[in-house]
Amino acid sequence: MKINLPKIIQGGMGIGVSNWHLANVVSRMGQLGVVSGTALDQVLARRLQDGDLRGDIRRALQAFPIPRLAQSILDAFYIPGGKPAHVPYKPIGFHTLKCNSFLDELCVVANYVEVFLAREGHSNPVGINYLEKIQIPHLPSIYGAMLAGASVVIMGAGIPVNVPKVLDLFCKHEAATYPVRVIDATPDTDCVRVFDPSKLYTDGLPAELVRPAFLPIISSDSLATMLLRRAEGSVEGFVIEGFTAGGHNAPPRGQMKLDELGQPIYGVRDIVNLEAMRKIGLPFWLGGGYGSPEKLKEALDLGAAGIQVGTAFALCEDSSFAPELRTKVREKLLAGKATVFTDPVVSPTGFPFKVASVEGTISDPEVVRQRTKVCDGGYLLEPYRKEDGTIGYRCAAEPDAAYLAKGGTPESMVGRKCVCNGLLSACGLPQVRANGYIEPGIVTLGDDALNVQRFCKEGSTSFTAEDVIRTILGA
Repeated sequence: MKINLPKIIQGGMGIGVSNWHLANVVSRMGQLGVVSGTALDQVLARRLQDGDLRGDIRRALQAFPIPRLAQSILDAFYIPGGKPAHVPYKPIGFHTLKCNSFLDELCVVANYVEVFLAREGHSNPVGINYLEKIQIPHLPSIYGAMLAGASVVIMGAGIPVNVPKVLDLFCKHEAATYPVRVIDATPDTDCVRVFDPSKLYTDGLPAELVRPAFLPIISSDSLATMLLRRAEGSVEGFVIEGFTAGGHNAPPRGQMKLDELGQPIYGVRDIVNLEAMRKIGLPFWLGGGYGSPEKLKEALDLGAAGIQVGTAFALCEDSSFAPELRTKVREKLLAGKATVFTDPVVSPTGFPFKVASVEGTISDPEVVRQRTKVCDGGYLLEPYRKEDGTIGYRCAAEPDAAYLAKGGTPESMVGRKCVCNGLLSACGLPQVRANGYIEPGIVTLGDDALNVQRFCKEGSTSFTAEDVIRTILGA
């Protein structure tokens, strides 16, 4: 499949920061708008409980091709006028290897809604971004995005070798399987997730879907070669993310070593060989500190098709960052009072994770001290084989006693924070506890956040997605 994508891919920042509105604006301007596919089931459920005050979600649900599913989601979560601010959001449950029809349907609908709204009103491509590390919801999520006409699927934080075949099968509404990593699995452990789209329909299957292009996010040219060799289906290109990018970073190659601040030390082995990438012959985009006219030119000169930009779009007025938090972060950056720290342990994924220093968020030690550990998002739960052969689920950021009882080790808990709750809070959907406690946010940005002033017009401390694109393109 040949693709012709724009010079700028807008990063798919989750949870919810790269929402449908941001992607819609970027795509309308002729670049690739990308929605975050991470935890969209939770995002949709909470937006409906907040009342869907503009009616955008209900408008998208009216277009959903299986009305009974759309209605079941409305019945389960929609609260006219929105829930009272002090009332907790209704939980949706955890994803497990055992099929849960309602959660699968919620994923299908949620991904459809986000892509539908991102595509509304224009005919330009829209992409969706997933984390390979969150494997269990992949199948229904990808199908929902394809049902809405996603043009590109982007996936990082792992080795997504199975995705191309899934895309091929879902075009024909055929069942797909996805192997899930299970700790201590034996050859007889059932580690496979199954999803059959045809079971959603009662009146015959719709026409075949258009297959999206697949762009895995990589941090080494050897990974690109391996993906092409092992994938059962086509890969259309690559997004190459450097270790200065926001969110999760690939760990340094070789033994982990830390600098004097406690950050991972990256070296020459962690820089992608672009000569090798050019020889592969597929288009690639460079991400991590490329959000400027000079860096775009540099990327093009190096043979890239363009760049991926995340941090600038995360901080623009069109993103879904909680407005007060976004303003606070921008003003700190412009005043030179914010830092970005590559934390090697904060994320339960085990990947290094960029965290911006902001008072009142998870980067604030006092906030961490006051918070009672709870795991009610569950997206980073890791499956493991129990002694009786069944599958259990644990997270290094859940309550200590629960984690240890499940076979977790004390050293695995050191420094871990609840990224699920933190990211939901950062996009304006914080869980409220019964005692009134509001979950704090976590802010993740790339190192290039320190140069955010380039997008602000004179005399202003804010900017839009349009400002970002025009600045980078030199318009």
